[in-house]
Amino acid sequence: MMPLTMAKVGEPVTIRKITGKDEVRQHLAELGFVVDAAVTVMNDMGGNLIIKVKESRIALDKAMANRIMI
Repeated sequence: MMPLTMAKVGEPVTIRKITGKDEVRQHLAELGFVVDAAVTVMNDMGGNLIIKVKESRIALDKAMANRIMI
């Protein structure tokens, strides 16, 4: 497993685990970041990521993206 920040741009990956406090995990789940979901990094801007989840694009900062393990 590795953090989402290590994923290559344009390569689909599957979420294996989400770390952090319950509130953080709940917030990410509401955005669509759940275990076994397929996500794709669309853009990497200095560690901040644009992620495609389902049919949405969501921006995550580096700290939040490091909590999502693929």
